[in-house]
Amino acid sequence: MTDIDYGRVIYLVLMLAAVGSWFFVQNRKSLSKTVQQLAVWVFIFLGVIAGYGLWDDIRSTVRPQQSVIGSTGQIEVPRSPDGHYYLTIDVNDVPITFLVDTGATDVVLNANDARSAGIDPDTLAYLGRASTANGEVRTASVWLDSMSLGGISDRNVRVWVNQGELEQSLLGMAYLQRWSSIEIRNGSLLLTR
Repeated sequence: MTDIDYGRVIYLVLMLAAVGSWFFVQNRKSLSKTVQQLAVWVFIFLGVIAGYGLWDDIRSTVRPQQSVIGSTGQIEVPRSPDGHYYLTIDVNDVPITFLVDTGATDVVLNANDARSAGIDPDTLAYLGRASTANGEVRTASVWLDSMSLGGISDRNVRVWVNQGELEQSLLGMAYLQRWSSIEIRNGSLLLTR
């Protein structure tokens, strides 16, 4: 520490001692009640810190998840807080989360999800082109061994790997049309095969 830092520390200690002394003198008759209130505030403070630190775990537990409705064979996907629908599908036995995009023609994997599914994006021939809201991007066609959702598997599914920046893989109409019914009801997307 420098001399300035020592001066600040001494100043803060003296201020804390002065405030603490005043507080003690003012509350000396009801000291036990003051200690009780101080303990309550310490626990509230610790609770807020714990809640903040665990927020991601709490949010993922409380937020509704996609589910299979056994009696009807439907997949129910709740709308996420951002207003979109996200489906987690096993691609080559690896769970990948897709943004449901009815405006997209095909299924599009970003580079990270393609790697997770066992596809090396660096070795692909990006011969296709796709028009997006951000302009034209190059794509490569690949065939997946399987895509499974809720116990329903599709084999030899053609998808595209995006060479450009794509934050979230897209689940377009090429896959959604495999379902006999797609419906949005009460804030949920219902898929029926």
